[in-house]
Amino acid sequence: MQIGVYGSGYLGTVISACLADFGTPVSCCHPDRTRMVDLAQGNIPFYEKNLKEVIRRNVRAGRLAYSTDLESFARKTQVIFLAEDSAANLGDLVLRIAKLAAKPPILTIVTPVAVGTANAIQKAANDGGLQATIVSQPMFFTDGCAVEDFNWPDRLILGTTSGEAVQVLKQIFHPLVMRGVPVIVTNQATAELVREAATAFVATKISFINEVASLCERVNADAVNLALALGLDKKIAPRCLQPGAGMGGLFAESDMDSLADLAQSNGIPLRVLSAARDVNHTLAERLVDKIAIALNSVENKDVGILGLSFKPNTNSVAGSSSVRLAETLVSKGARVRAYDPVAIPEAKQRLNGSVRYCDTAYAAAEGVDALVVGTGWPEFRALDFDRIKHLLKKPIIVDTKNVLDPTRLRALGFEYVGIGRA
Repeated sequence: MQIGVYGSGYLGTVISACLADFGTPVSCCHPDRTRMVDLAQGNIPFYEKNLKEVIRRNVRAGRLAYSTDLESFARKTQVIFLAEDSAANLGDLVLRIAKLAAKPPILTIVTPVAVGTANAIQKAANDGGLQATIVSQPMFFTDGCAVEDFNWPDRLILGTTSGEAVQVLKQIFHPLVMRGVPVIVTNQATAELVREAATAFVATKISFINEVASLCERVNADAVNLALALGLDKKIAPRCLQPGAGMGGLFAESDMDSLADLAQSNGIPLRVLSAARDVNHTLAERLVDKIAIALNSVENKDVGILGLSFKPNTNSVAGSSSVRLAETLVSKGARVRAYDPVAIPEAKQRLNGSVRYCDTAYAAAEGVDALVVGTGWPEFRALDFDRIKHLLKKPIIVDTKNVLDPTRLRALGFEYVGIGRA
């Protein structure tokens, strides 16, 4: 079976490569010729762990091809995953593909969309006399772990009333089905809502532990051990229950915005979601307050930030708490310098020259009044902290991700400030 993936952004690149790794021929289509040539050579416009190797392996094996010819693409592929990062032109794209297809295609929407989108597109196709089966299939990728998330998902969600489409998609995802990954078949609206609701729930969980972390600091408790104890409760689970600097990611904000808009338009107040979003947005101010207490004030102070991506193993700064922290520090009169292994080019677009960028973590630490760990890159744990102590004006480290060893750092003479830690 020839599978098609339309999209050359984050979703399209990950999905086409990982589907080909199942051993099935995959064609990835997009009109941007330069992007297609780059992808075929394994040159991807973002950093994602292991993805470049997966692409190159499957291109060499002849299982993964890139094309700009939509007509040929639509005629040769029976199942097409619509995986643009934006849903702006999704309806028009579906109609074009349905018109060009040699026989009625199965068009699977992976692009994050508002609830009701798949049903509206299906109706538009039917009204236009076009035959196509529209499936809503949200996929849940975490930047930096997308290849792993694709191959080890918690579940597969198929939003469709077509039994044929379900069987075809189960065949495509046979390696996962045979491994025992649960398959949930539901209607299109439910599948679309699952994505937004899951994002909102994670935001609520993260916001809760961050609020409790503030309480821990007041009562001499340790939020890291508290989170561990809570996470071992089988009703809660540990993932996304670590205190830190909040939730970010490529689609997180848009998912929560979309769900909030949907609820408001239907007269349903989602107060818990609203509170979680408020907490998430105010964490940067709280972190600046912690830095200000350590320095007496951040005005006219030099602050170094280690990490700008919203999490390790990705170059995405979408929703990055570290970037929000840099913006807030600058707005309060601090001078900020920053280092990140891969995310500096993306951060430059967001921060507009307000931050000095460094080539190494040590350069970011040199001559600053305090050093802040903004992203939990593993390499930061292995830094030479004796060297860093002598580079800093004052031996102050603010660890917004709780990734460093406070006992060791305090023994070295640092003033260590964590999140929710006594």
